[in-house]
Amino acid sequence: MRYLVWCVLAWILATPARAELVIEITRGIENPIKIAVVPFRVQAGGLLDVDVARLIESNLERSGQFMRVDRGNMLSLPGPTDQVFYRDWRAIDAEYTVVGGISRVGGQLQVTYGLHDVYGERVLFTEQIPGSEDTLRDIGHFISDRIYEALTGIKGIFSTRLLYVSAERRSEKDQTFKLILSDADGGRPRTIFQSSEPILSPAWSPDGSRVAYMSFRGKRAGIYVQTLATGEVQQVTAFPGLNSAPKFSPDGRKLVLTLSKDGNPEIYVANLRTGELDRMTNHFAIDTEASWSPDGRSILFTSSRGGKPQLYLMNVADKSVRRVTFDGDYNSNGAFTPDGESIVFVHRTNERFHIARMNINTREMRILTETDLDESPSVAPNGTMLIYATSDEERGLLGLVSMDGRVRVRLPSVSESVREPAWSPFFN
Repeated sequence: MRYLVWCVLAWILATPARAELVIEITRGIENPIKIAVVPFRVQAGGLLDVDVARLIESNLERSGQFMRVDRGNMLSLPGPTDQVFYRDWRAIDAEYTVVGGISRVGGQLQVTYGLHDVYGERVLFTEQIPGSEDTLRDIGHFISDRIYEALTGIKGIFSTRLLYVSAERRSEKDQTFKLILSDADGGRPRTIFQSSEPILSPAWSPDGSRVAYMSFRGKRAGIYVQTLATGEVQQVTAFPGLNSAPKFSPDGRKLVLTLSKDGNPEIYVANLRTGELDRMTNHFAIDTEASWSPDGRSILFTSSRGGKPQLYLMNVADKSVRRVTFDGDYNSNGAFTPDGESIVFVHRTNERFHIARMNINTREMRILTETDLDESPSVAPNGTMLIYATSDEERGLLGLVSMDGRVRVRLPSVSESVREPAWSPFFN
């Protein structure tokens, strides 16, 4: 089952972090789907740590596409084997209802649930999922994905993961930086690397098994790739000067990154198997923040070769370059959407930095965020939302925004500051 992928990972990552994110929905769509998730009937002996029904409704509501029906308004609380009286749910304006239960079969838990179409008076589907108390969160995310896809036609992202960097400053010379892995809702944060020096630019491999980042190990900055299952770390570069902004190629075999080892920040591609470096740019301007197109044929990067930071697109085969952003005097830190049709990036408007989206062919642009100092956009693998870093009274926090700008969610952290988010790929 898909939900089992992260059971192993949850066991491996043993260091808890105190940078758990707290979801705060600031805007949703005008007519969300109204869904009632009935508290799951528990027949497993004793209390469980995870309220699966609450997790499901929170996931769905956070997407901005759904509105939960308050439990206090429910006229009945059926279990998975009970008859569902659809008039009860129509009376409280629910369009769909989810009914489930948790029982113990042998030494395992079994979660049973069904999705009901209230106005159609029919069961859309039912499912039974085996698991354990340790995997209840994974099961809840998996169920959320199933419901989301059934009702929107789009693959859900609740079983994906987030990477981000937390910073805790006790004094000017006493700081701790942590690279943290969490659920997509901020739950179960785990520290996978910790340092007294900054950690920057975390990035996922296409299969989600490895992460790349810049850090100081010793006295020199370098690019590292860490395997999540084993903790094994591979040093990719540690040249004098700048080593930054690694991004995996779509096949996972290479990294595109920025190095200044030859005197000027340039774009390079590193072969992770051989260690061979291929210099992609050779210009007196600053070239940095490169990322791959989904097909691996192009590299998007930031360059000051036009005088101020703008985005340029390179053909990997012949290294030809063309400028792609012209609106405004500052555009940087670009990334492709999964379909390859658009890019997201940092755009400056009236001295404020926002996240923008632009169709790569028509150049039609939409500004997605309203907060100040927005940066580091990372697109969800289904292309519906992106996560970015922003600030609130000098405290770094993360935000989510839909690709049409209509849904906005803040993820304030209990940590002093969180930055540098990266959204994982799908894990199936």
